[in-house]
Parts: sequence; structure tokens; C-alpha cells
Amino acid sequence: MRTALLSLLILLAAGGAIAQQVADSAFAPPIANPAFPVGEGPVVMIDAAHHNFHTADGRYYTFARLLMRDGYRVISSEASFTAETLGKGQILVVSNALNERNTEDWSLPTPSAFTPEEVAAVREWVHSGGSLLLIADHMPFPGAAGDLAAALGFQINNGFALDTASDDGGTYVFRRADNTLADHPITNGRTPAERIDSVVSFTGEAFQADSAVALMTFGAGVSSLMPDVAWEFSDSTKQVDVSGWFQGAVSTVGKGRVAVFGEAAMFSAQLAGPNRVAVGMNHTRAPQNPQFLLNTVHWLSGVLE
Repeated sequence: MRTALLSLLILLAAGGAIAQQVADSAFAPPIANPAFPVGEGPVVMIDAAHHNFHTADGRYYTFARLLMRDGYRVISSEASFTAETLGKGQILVVSNALNERNTEDWSLPTPSAFTPEEVAAVREWVHSGGSLLLIADHMPFPGAAGDLAAALGFQINNGFALDTASDDGGTYVFRRADNTLADHPITNGRTPAERIDSVVSFTGEAFQADSAVALMTFGAGVSSLMPDVAWEFSDSTKQVDVSGWFQGAVSTVGKGRVAVFGEAAMFSAQLAGPNRVAVGMNHTRAPQNPQFLLNTVHWLSGVLE
């Protein structure tokens, strides 16, 4: 099993999983029932102050445009987290932040992307009613986000979650039919047309939580490989069974709401590698991912209870 898994990871790396990724700016799925008139919804702040791999004008361009077409006011947040800067919006999106040490070097150690003061500021802001969407992909991103996640009750794993039972273990489909996708207001939506029956993710990591409600739960046969350097694996690479762990979960913290996901591409629409392979919401196997993103933000903003 380990040999097959290592072979799969080599293929993923060679096939463009870590190759150049650019936003698919032409991808614009229809929104039948926008939550707000254009420009009149809550302010969504997308973090760009912590060496983020995904930003509103970069790999999360389509993410930002989708929310704007749903009526949200989306801004890029380019300042450290303080009570003042956080007070500029209702929802904070932090996707794949990094410590400066890891911007060009994806090896251990992976220090926090945030100062203790920033972690405390976000925690207080959420307790007071703010909503956080925290996304940390495979290593090194969980290491950078670990302190912030822990402050809100989530324990994220600094590894690569792979389905050892699949020949395509880097792509995981969460389904209602097998209970890996939960029944929740986010998966039910506001109307039957917004119901989500499957969500696709692309590698990422697994996490646990003290008192969160699971949305996406790994089934049997999923392991986390924890290398010292991202995408470098050997027979001695530590492997952890993460069956039953989460890749998506939500929690109420004080007066606020938190959604944590262990994979970032599922909310993007990217073209990867020299062949411009679709990865994310534009993938043919992920037709419900765009609505899943909208539903998640609807829950964070109180449109869904």
C-alpha cells in the first residue's frame, strides 16, 4: 500500500499538482438566486497580508468574483489583524497563509503566519460576532495556520491527505450517499436547487475539532503523509491514518461563526501545468462546488441558519 501511495504522489507532482497554477478567469457559473443585490451584501475581507498562496486578485480571483455576483462586497485585506482592521468587514477569509520563512522553502519548520497578537485579535473578533473562513491546504500551510485554528478549537494536520484505496487518491469525492458529506443547512441550501449531494477536493489535509459540526468526513483508507519537505516522500515518511477525520467543519464560537476547510483548490477555479488542466470548481467532477462555496458563505453571513 505504501509503495502504491508513493507512486501516486510522484504522479501527482509530475502531472501538475505543484506546477504553475493560474486563475481560470473565464469560469463564471450561473447564480440563479443571488443572496443580495449586487454591491449591497456584507463585506468579505480576503486576507492578502500573510504571504497567502490564494488572494482575491490571484488564485482566488474566481472565488472573489463569484461572491461579488452573489451580492457580497469583496475587499482585499492587506493589513495585519487588529480590532480596527477586522472591524471593516463581517467575514474574514484566510486561505493558505504562510510565514515568511516558507514563501520559497516548503520544508520544516513551518512557523505560524500570524503573531500571537493577531491570533488573539481574530479570536476576540469572532467571539464578538465576526465570521471566519479558514482554509489550510496540505503541508506547509497547516503549520502556518495551526495556532489560529487551535485558538478556535481546531487541530489541523501538517501533512498530505491521500486516499490509499483509490488510483486517484489526490481527488476525493464527499457524498451524501455514503455519509462522508453531512446533512446541514450548508449542504441543504435555501431551496432544493441549492442542495449539495457531492463535493470534490484535491489532496489537502485532514483535521480534528473539539466541538465542531462535520461537513466533510474522510472515509476508510485515507492516510496523511507528513514529509519534511512538501512533495518529497520516501519509505520513511511518517504516515497517519486519518479515516474519520474532517476536511470541512463548522462551529459557533461565542457570537461568531467559523468554517474550516483542509483544502483550497476546491473553492478556486484554476488552470494547472503546461496543459492547463482544470483544478477546482471548474473541474468536470465538481459541478456542485460553486454552490457549496456560496452556501458556506451564506451560513457565515447568517443567510442560512
